[in-house]
Amino acid sequence: MHDSNRTPSVSIVDAGRQLRVVRGDGTSFVLDAALVWRDCRSAAGTVRRTQGRAQPPADLRIVRIALIGHYAVNLAFSDGHDRGIYPWSFLDELAGRPTAHDYIMPSCAPVCGQPLN
Repeated sequence: MHDSNRTPSVSIVDAGRQLRVVRGDGTSFVLDAALVWRDCRSAAGTVRRTQGRAQPPADLRIVRIALIGHYAVNLAFSDGHDRGIYPWSFLDELAGRPTAHDYIMPSCAPVCGQPLN
């Protein structure tokens, strides 16, 4: 979790394809815009998921960030979605989720002796 004495900072990186979060303690993580959009807890995000429309547009970008007090951010996306409020604890949760990279083992690692990253 983040240091309660400092509000985390956020920035748009990779031309809007990612969101960088720097926690109050100085540690940081990067989230893909598609992941944040797809898991948005807003009413619109919930409806998209329940109707099976959770696939983000291929060219999705984060276009604006607005702080919501000391507890969250509001993100606006290139598809017009701008209603999601993302508490710092939720962004931490997203950052802690396993990704496909966590499960994929390079095919040559056992053969060519490459270290697993």
